[in-house]
Amino acid sequence: MRLSTEAVISKLRPKTDNDTLGGRIWRARDAMNLSTKDLANQLGVRIDTIAAWERDRSEPRTNRLFMLAGILGVTPAWLIAGIGDAPKDDLSQPATLRLRDQLAAIRKLHDETGKAISALEVELARVLQDIQ
Repeated sequence: MRLSTEAVISKLRPKTDNDTLGGRIWRARDAMNLSTKDLANQLGVRIDTIAAWERDRSEPRTNRLFMLAGILGVTPAWLIAGIGDAPKDDLSQPATLRLRDQLAAIRKLHDETGKAISALEVELARVLQDIQ
């Protein structure tokens, strides 16, 4: 079987992602389970800046683009042109395991909140005793 030159070239050409830069930023951020606030803090930009990038209203400067790629665990080439591997999302993990992980995190936060409330109650009792 003979292949045309175009068919051979298309097989050799790296696969590209047809999404936009903003779409790829959003997908990579989502795959890393980062909020826009978390990403903005790590990059030293405002949340509105991240939102504008993800909506393709503006683009990051070169230095921020490379920082962004590093934080999101993707290559700059994938961010810019969709060339290479997309980030792996968390869909490989069964839903029940993800839910259990989330539940464990919430329980931990609940315990920490309970300890903070107890500490505040003790401090309030001490302050009230000092006043009397």
